[in-house]
Amino acid sequence: MSQTLQQRNKALVLEAFDTLFNKRDYKAAEWYWSPNYIQHSAHIGPDREGLFDLIRGIQPTLRYEAGLIVADGDFVIVHGRFSGFGSLVNWIAADILPIVDSILVEHWDVIQDEATEEQSKSKVPMFGKTFASYSKG
Repeated sequence: MSQTLQQRNKALVLEAFDTLFNKRDYKAAEWYWSPNYIQHSAHIGPDREGLFDLIRGIQPTLRYEAGLIVADGDFVIVHGRFSGFGSLVNWIAADILPIVDSILVEHWDVIQDEATEEQSKSKVPMFGKTFASYSKG
C-alpha cells in the first residue's frame, strides 16, 4: 500500500530532524533543507546555514525527541523535546514546516521551557508520560 502525502511528509520531517539534531550529519541534512530555506525562529540565524551553524555550536549531547506529529497537505507540525543543549531546562517546541517537492522550505516555532511536576499547575507532563527532572546545581 502506498503512503499518503501526509505520511510521506511526516516521515520526511522526522528523518530530517534526526539527521541534523541527533546524528549531526550536515551533508545529509542538506538534502532535507532547501538552500533557499526561510527561517522565522527568533532563536536561529537566517537561512539553512543559520540553522546548521546553531547546531554546530551546540554541545554534542543535544537530543531531539519527536512526540505528536500532524500533517495537512504540505504542512507538518511536530511537537518535540530538545534536551542536552546546555540550558538548565529542556525545551518543548512545536515546529511548523511547509514542504515543497520533498524539501523543507520554511520554519516557524513556538518554544517553552519544560516544566517540572512542582511547576506544573495541571500536574500533567508537557511531553511524554513523565515529568522532566533537573539537578539542583
